[in-house]
Amino acid sequence: MPARYLPIYLNDHLAALTLGVLVAQRVRAANGGELGELLEWLHGQLEEDRQWLLALMRRLGIAPSAAKVAGAHVAERLGRLKPNGHVTSYSPLSRLVELDALAASLAAKAAFWGSLQQVPEERIDAQELERLGERAREQRERLEPHRVAAAATALGPDR
Repeated sequence: MPARYLPIYLNDHLAALTLGVLVAQRVRAANGGELGELLEWLHGQLEEDRQWLLALMRRLGIAPSAAKVAGAHVAERLGRLKPNGHVTSYSPLSRLVELDALAASLAAKAAFWGSLQQVPEERIDAQELERLGERAREQRERLEPHRVAAAATALGPDR
């Protein structure tokens, strides 16, 4: 029966949302100005989405996977080790790679909320899922100009 896959799917996305919260928090700490303000907003939104998912899992009687959440924490730490063109500091490439990751995670989150609409309505509110999907698309849309600017800075001609 396909419903047996729901706990796995929800836990995979709980881990992804956990990772998104951690990355947004790290990128926010490394950036100020308008981008920092956006990341502050995005971090709060991602944490709200994570809490909504945890509440849904409780309603459905699905236990969060401590191993998958721990894996998200490990993945965030390992992500800090990527080469960025600087030996010990944050670089324009760091910003671009992290904003690319956030943009991809927001697109995946919008797809996730859409996929959950296949769960019978008595278990999940379809209108709430539509709202969450719209919210993910708005988050991605608001992030995009900053991601493009980061690409121009990191990959454009040397200044």
